[in-house]
Formats: sequence, structure tokens, C-alpha cells
Amino acid sequence: MASSSVRTVLSADNLGLLEAIARLGSMAAAARELGMVPSALTYRVRQIEEALDVLLFDRSARRARLTPAGAELLRSGQYLLDELDAVAQRVKRVATGWEPEFTLAADAIIARSTLFELFEAFYAQGGPTRLRLRAETLSGTLEALLSGQADLALGVTGDVNQSDIRSAPLGTVEFVFAVAPHHPLAPLRHSLADEERFAHRAVAVADSTQRGRGRSHNLAPGQDVLTVPTMQHKLDAQLRGLGAGFLPRPLAQPFIDAGRLVVKQVQGAAREVQLAYAWRQPRGPLEQRRALAWWLERLQHPATRHALLTRHHQA
Repeated sequence: MASSSVRTVLSADNLGLLEAIARLGSMAAAARELGMVPSALTYRVRQIEEALDVLLFDRSARRARLTPAGAELLRSGQYLLDELDAVAQRVKRVATGWEPEFTLAADAIIARSTLFELFEAFYAQGGPTRLRLRAETLSGTLEALLSGQADLALGVTGDVNQSDIRSAPLGTVEFVFAVAPHHPLAPLRHSLADEERFAHRAVAVADSTQRGRGRSHNLAPGQDVLTVPTMQHKLDAQLRGLGAGFLPRPLAQPFIDAGRLVVKQVQGAAREVQLAYAWRQPRGPLEQRRALAWWLERLQHPATRHALLTRHHQA
């Protein structure tokens, strides 16, 4: 039988009918409780069994006993009924201004532990919004917002030139050039020239953009490069001595303090990156975008912005 017919017989009324038969042990008793003629109830049960092509009740005994298939249908049916109730409640709450889903694009530089603490605080509000997190890097972070795949982008670099996009400063992060103690550059005491750095393998985080080749920083044409997907992978690779490169100081500092990374001075200006967060301006009142409003309110706090850039490690 077609799937549409199966869906028709698996209605809340029919599941309630089967539950009554199983609970009372007889179709006649269930018919009385439900205010039905016994023959009509029996016909409904047969319709369900024919649609599913299974027997739901063992009719050989005096009591109507569920077959294993019938018992599974009731167990799964109760789950479906609970889900329907949950959907109804979510629809009511969404009508109060909560978005059904809210997607954040977080650059590789954002501290995951702080981000998940914010997730916990968001869920504590009891709203119905489902959160989705996208891990992005470099130009891919803003691209996720511009392409409509994210509602809020954290860790955007560069200018945002689009009329319906708003942005605000997130903060500044210092990057340090670090190598493992056993790396060939580690024993050198002078400030490293570009030529010295470029003679060794670099570890770079891949730009997550879907358009073109993306951006790269502090790499030379022809240089050996180990490309990794996240900042944590980059840190792990450099701890193993697989290459050298710039790391956010807040992420690297515990390993510098423990002697597992050595910071090398390099020629040129200090490496600092200005970061922002960006969002698409709502067409209606912000009160109708309660998830976005909650995140923007949190990001107004300097301590929150600072923690997103610096608190990579649990206290």
C-alpha cells in the first residue's frame, strides 16, 4: 500500500484506539470506552493491519493480546504522539518571535569553550530555537553570512561592504610565531628574516570559502605548507614539530609557559588582527528575532567579547 495510506492509518485517533484495546484486553471493552460500535472498531483495526501488512493482535486467546509488531507500533506511536505535542508547543513559541533555527558562523580563532558556555546560557532561556554552528576560517566566515547560510558571523576580518549587513568590533588578537623546541628554528637567537621562515614548512589553516582559492597569510610562493582544517589542528601540528607558523597568543600561551612551544621574534611589524562580528539587519522589529536579539545583547558586553577571543582553555 502507498506510503500516504500508511500515514493516514497512523493517526493519533487510531493509535489511541489500539492503546485502548491493549490496555483493556478486549475490543468490546475498548469500543464501550470509546463510544463506538464493536464492528466499527474491528473494521478500523483491520484497516490498520492491512495498510501495514501485519497482525497487531493475537486473536486466538480470550484477551486481545498485542503481537510483537503491535507492541512495537504502540511504543513508536507514543513517540510520534509526543513529537506531535512537542511540535505544537514549538510552533506556539515560535509565534512569539523566536526563530525556528539560528546559525552561527564562528571563525577558527573563536574560543570554543566560551562559545559553548554561551550556548548553555542561550538554552537556559527556554526558547524553541535550534542552534546550528558552522566552523569557518578567514573569508569563509563572512561568506557564510553573505550567502544566507548563517545569521551571525563571529571573527570577521576586513570591511563589510553590503547595505543590509551590520558589524561591530569584536577585539584584537596578537599572533606569535611559534615552533616546537626540537624544530630547527628553535635554537636561533636572532630575529628571523622572512627568508629563514620561508625555508621551512609552514602550518596553515585552510580558508573555508566556497568561492575561489581563498586567502592565505604569511606564506611564500613555493613554500612547503601543511594545510589543516582548524586552529586546534594547527596548534597540534606545531606542537609535534611538523611545521612553524603564527598562532593566537591566547591559544598558544599555556604551551609556551610549559615549554612545549618556543616564541621566535620575526622581522617586520607585530602581528595583530582586528576582528568583528556581523549580522544581517532584520527587515522587521528586532523583537521578532529574539534569538538574534539575545546574541547581540550578549556581544555588547566587553567581557563576553574578550572571552570569545582569549579563553580557549577551561579554567
